[in-house]
Amino acid sequence: MTEGKKRAVVLLSGGLDSSTVLGMATRDGYACTALSFRYGQRHTVELERAATVAAHFGADHRVIDINIGSFGGSALTDESIVVPTDGTEDGVIPPTYVPGRNTVFIAVGLSLAEAIDAERVFLGINAVDYSGYPDCRPEYLAAYQTLADLATKAGLEGRGAVLTAPLAELTKADIVREALAVGVPIDVTWSCYQGGEEPCGVCDSCRIRDKALIEAGRPDLATTYAQAQL
Repeated sequence: MTEGKKRAVVLLSGGLDSSTVLGMATRDGYACTALSFRYGQRHTVELERAATVAAHFGADHRVIDINIGSFGGSALTDESIVVPTDGTEDGVIPPTYVPGRNTVFIAVGLSLAEAIDAERVFLGINAVDYSGYPDCRPEYLAAYQTLADLATKAGLEGRGAVLTAPLAELTKADIVREALAVGVPIDVTWSCYQGGEEPCGVCDSCRIRDKALIEAGRPDLATTYAQAQL
């Protein structure tokens, strides 16, 4: 960790959103520790990509094993549950929701932040996820901050890490623009729910990402499937 710089923990999945947040935190002068999780997900391509993105921004990178996926209950951890490819209804929590995932990840992030005296824990949650995932809402984050301030020594001393979600109010296309501005190697990031040599282009995550890339003027970074539809 670079001496004299303010410190931050960045939850890094290897996807576009969290990679953008790492780029933003680095730009803003934080010495970042990127924190990723091997949680029983369908594939570990995202972890390989997270390591590459962390190295790109000169961040320390830690991978924690915490197999909440063994509980099941999500299309991202249970192969008997189909990954959606045609969207989900408004107000319906999609099958890609992983029970308690953000709650567990943030808790570990806060623990690391307190141990290394980091000022912030950066998260990649954003407006696109509000309607589907209960643990991506502003009120969830505000409640968690209250808990963190009560539950940690650092919080009680008034120096607890601040949960920070700089993408919270941005559209996906705006996130792409921000990623380009801070130098994210977008072609390296992995947002697809499936594993494989290339992103599938048809899962919800790929479709949302491709649409944003096209809207932001970078169709060349979209999946092969999306480019074939243009």
